[in-house]
Amino acid sequence: MAFAVSNTTVLISDGGLATELEARGHDLSDDLWSARLLFDAPDDIVAAHRAFYGAGATIATTASYQASFDGFAAGGISRENAERLMRRSVELAAAARDEVGGDDRWVAASVGPYGAALANGEEYVGRYGLSVAELEDWHLPRLEILADAGADVLAIETVPDIDEAEALVGLVQRLGVPAWLSYTISGTQTRAGQPLAEAFAVAADVPEIVAVGVNCCAPGDVLPAIQIAHDVTDKPVIVYPNSGEVWDGARRTWIGKARWSPDLPSQWVAEGARIVGGCCRVTPDDIAALAASVG
Repeated sequence: MAFAVSNTTVLISDGGLATELEARGHDLSDDLWSARLLFDAPDDIVAAHRAFYGAGATIATTASYQASFDGFAAGGISRENAERLMRRSVELAAAARDEVGGDDRWVAASVGPYGAALANGEEYVGRYGLSVAELEDWHLPRLEILADAGADVLAIETVPDIDEAEALVGLVQRLGVPAWLSYTISGTQTRAGQPLAEAFAVAADVPEIVAVGVNCCAPGDVLPAIQIAHDVTDKPVIVYPNSGEVWDGARRTWIGKARWSPDLPSQWVAEGARIVGGCCRVTPDDIAALAASVG
């Protein structure tokens, strides 16, 4: 069954995969983050996906967010093995789905931004000084692999900048695969400071982009983003914010106070969001409460 998002039903995405892996005892402080466990502890990745499915999620997002050829090479992993690990990220999520069973569950292959591979929090800052063409060249090899790995949809996520969105959307069009486009934002702007209306417009007329929205932002930024998305495009809207804590890239830790509330997701759905979940610091228990509130 092909992945589809309608304006009449709500799909539940998962929460913070790395958060759940850390809760299972893993130290993810190195540059590869959760992608390191693709070779260190694949069974625990399956277990984490299974926990979110069990909590009520209908979409599992793979452990490929920080997976890149550059990052794997820096860790001494060959290009051939890097490709194998990227494909494994999809296989592990699919294995969890098969264990849980059912025809209404999906696997989204995470396509993180260039800033994720820098491993210093640059995706929460914005522009990298690279052109659209340079970003296309960097993203294309792994995008081709993830598009061919058997996922139901590509999760183009935590995009901080319109230039990077243009690069990724152009590649998705070239490959002809379904994807969602999700920005990380501050207020009603991308992290690079561009108006969110302009950011959503990048995908407005692209049929391969099946949903637009925001992720890994403060929960309080979600409602205005939904309204802007509806003003700019008729595509379904996806939202999956983090807990409200802030990533300290230098110290590699989350700081501040959590502002996630189980009362918020029903407001997002009422405003028109059609894929709803959580990002960093959002647990299976949070997703279970979310699923109960919107179900």
